[in-house]
Formats: sequence, C-alpha cells, structure tokens
Amino acid sequence: VQLVESGGGLVQAGGSLRLSCSASGSIFSFNGMGWYRQAPGKQRELVASITRGGLSNYAGSVKGRFTISRDNTKNTMYLQMNSLKPEDTAVYYCNAYRNFPIGDYWGQGTQVTVSS
Repeated sequence: VQLVESGGGLVQAGGSLRLSCSASGSIFSFNGMGWYRQAPGKQRELVASITRGGLSNYAGSVKGRFTISRDNTKNTMYLQMNSLKPEDTAVYYCNAYRNFPIGDYWGQGTQVTVSS
C-alpha cells in the first residue's frame, strides 16, 4: 500500500489549503485514517482522524478550522484547512491502519507553510 499526499504549499495567515492523500488500493480496507504533522524540533502529533464509518476526531488546536473527510470511491482522504495560522506550519503526513491483516502505512509528507 502506498499513500501519496498532495496539496501543501505556502499560504498567508487566514488562508486555506486542502490536502489530499491518495492510496494505491482501496481505503475501505483501512479501519482508520488520519493526518499527522511535525513541526521543526517538535514531535509528530495527530491532527485529525477518521474511522471507516466516518467518525472523526480532531486535535483541540485545529477543531473548528480543519475538516477531515474520505471518499472511498476515489480512494482518497482529505484535510480541508481554513483560517490557517503560522503555528500550523509543519510537514503533514497521511496515515492509514488496519487490524486484519495488520498494517500501518505512512505517506512521504507534504510541507505546509503559513506566513504571518
């Protein structure tokens, strides 16, 4: 399974970006998917996650600004990011996992830079 992120870039504070995570196979097989981010000098942190059934969860710092979604027909997960802040600057990673057969997969990451 390969995950490929896209949609990162440079945006001014208050702007929006939409990240995409495309899988090489069916994402329906995944029990859950999520977006993580890692800023320079910081640990990787969970930004948002979504289950196979569509239940979502968000980090407190992005709740109300970011929206995670998945389109099983396109084998793609999205992260709509609005009202971006400089502190959102990080490399964003796509993750997917399944329980049987067990597997945990990561994309290569996409840079998001928010200027003040």
